[in-house]
Amino acid sequence: MADSHAPASPEKPGAASPAPAVTRAAAVLDALAASATGRLTLSDLSREVGIPKSSTSNLLLALEEARLISRQGAEFTLGRKLVELGAAYLGRMDEVQEFYRYCEQASVLSRETVRIAMLDGANVIYLARYEGHPAVRLTSNIGDKMPVSLCAVGKALVARLNWHDIEEMFPDDAELPVLTPKSLRTGAELKAQLREIREQGFAFEDEESTTGVVCLAVSVPTRGAHGPSLGLSVTALEATYTPEQGAQMVKELQELAHSLGNPMG
Repeated sequence: MADSHAPASPEKPGAASPAPAVTRAAAVLDALAASATGRLTLSDLSREVGIPKSSTSNLLLALEEARLISRQGAEFTLGRKLVELGAAYLGRMDEVQEFYRYCEQASVLSRETVRIAMLDGANVIYLARYEGHPAVRLTSNIGDKMPVSLCAVGKALVARLNWHDIEEMFPDDAELPVLTPKSLRTGAELKAQLREIREQGFAFEDEESTTGVVCLAVSVPTRGAHGPSLGLSVTALEATYTPEQGAQMVKELQELAHSLGNPMG
């Protein structure tokens, strides 16, 4: 008799989808995006999607014809069409356009590296980047994902969630990703910082994702019930950073956040 307590086998991508082919195509793109080299073979992708090689081959052919992927010998990579689609998405976000306009004329931020990011579960995705300080180019680029615990903007965005949701996402003993000796290690450490962020109205990252780099961030008031959860951050070199400089940066970040969240006010 079958064991009623045996775990169910994981479902293949598309198994319960109203459009399985689309779900599997998305799984292919996700797998390529997550690959360390950015390249995967037919066999790799067949395993990732969980369907036979013949079906995977047909799927890859369709994606290649749509320029969503590119074939390089026996391997596949993401296609340039995705860049066009991403640019079109960002180009229609009023917040991104206003972000660039403000940074260009701001007295302090115009000389710094500033980014706007969107909360995506336990990560943030960087949507735009203003380059006012050539020396700080070793941080995240447009389209990059970063765990919220490793970046100021992620902490600023999580800090405004319902505390019950924060407890579920980050129990005290949760092990967090680590990039530097100063990275937060546990959910308890993160929540201690989130309490401070709620009180002071901004987040500070002290060399937690990149040694020698600090970052300040604020969240943007949400536009409507279904608006994106956005945050703003500014990066500085730890060697030259001062609290006075930080106060000026936070002031302009908060002004920009108010402008993005309340375009009529």
